Amino acid sequence: MAAELELITVRDWLRYAASRFGAAGLVYGHGTSNAPDEAAYLILHTLSLPIDRLDPWLDARLLPEERARLQTVIEARIATRQPASYLTKEAWIGGHSFYVDERVIVPRSYIGELLCNAISAAGDEWPLGIDDPAAVGTILELCTGSGCLAILAALAFPEARIDASDISEDALAVARRNVGDYGLEERIGLSRSDLFAAHAGNRYDLVIANPPYVSGQAVAAFPPEYAAEPKIAHAGGADGLDLVRRILAEAGDYLTPEGSLIVEVGTGRAILEDEYPGMPFLWLDTAESEGEVFMLPASALH
Repeated sequence: MAAELELITVRDWLRYAASRFGAAGLVYGHGTSNAPDEAAYLILHTLSLPIDRLDPWLDARLLPEERARLQTVIEARIATRQPASYLTKEAWIGGHSFYVDERVIVPRSYIGELLCNAISAAGDEWPLGIDDPAAVGTILELCTGSGCLAILAALAFPEARIDASDISEDALAVARRNVGDYGLEERIGLSRSDLFAAHAGNRYDLVIANPPYVSGQAVAAFPPEYAAEPKIAHAGGADGLDLVRRILAEAGDYLTPEGSLIVEVGTGRAILEDEYPGMPFLWLDTAESEGEVFMLPASALH
């Protein structure tokens, strides 16, 4: 193709890809928020370069076979309208990489951001609303998908045992791969479950859930990039909160007396606060979100 002959440096390809993506009207939100960042990620990944360092490579001249690979991935992003992570088979939360494919939603949880903050926390800077992280010995993660939050929880709470479950066997296959990649098979148990169904009789110091929470109307209006993900990972009923209500109704039976529940709910805060007056929601804001993740103590759920 002409582009392979005319475009010589990484800078050339960055400009070209950003222009092509902009003209094609692509939609972002799976790790990047704009065309230049999406182009940079795909270029760096395709060239096997560190994805957090673009500047050192901008004026590097590319070999013909490297240019051919870039042309292929850029055209694939436009033609398929798949999230970039499905093309690279990789997604990042903070500095942690996870394998992903079309069997799972692309990880982008605000709980993941909180857990990454917890991994690097020092002293009294603990960001999860938990007074004594050392007291967390058992964790349950619902709707685990790729397993990324269970893995981050294992890193944030290095003494804890984690159970993680999902209703999708396809998602669990991806989660098993990621748990194996991190060498955490001895600490993370994976199982198929419709929320708490497979965990009867167990009690946990912490329950984490990033359930489907997108409204039916929003799912119906998804652009191709979001529609490419498993619908079951998004669809939360008419107002998006069907599974959140089930979690609130059942979580108390699975928490230890001093346990905590952390749930991501998207834009559902106003609905929940209106529907559960007096419930002491503690909203855990992040650098990227406000009022989208709540924490509740076990005492509020009985």
